[in-house]
Amino acid sequence: MKQYNLLEAIYNKHRKKYKENSDSKQMCCMWSTEDPPDIIEGAEPLNDIEQAFDVHINDDDALELYDMTLTEAIKRIREMAKRQKVK
Repeated sequence: MKQYNLLEAIYNKHRKKYKENSDSKQMCCMWSTEDPPDIIEGAEPLNDIEQAFDVHINDDDALELYDMTLTEAIKRIREMAKRQKVK
């Protein structure tokens, strides 16, 4: 499965939990848009992404990903994976 498709599958899994969320391909739709979370680091959607892509998502990365489209997010996740494997 291509990386984008994998991220989209995770997105769809979590987005469907919130009937108010449209399919805008915005990462924030993996959480309630009517009652957004105060903290997203360590949340189930991000845990799924960490497992699927073998990356660690810190608080700063989590906040940036939250505001991205899926296309932007997959690029950032690839960068994070590459950066983390170099260390």
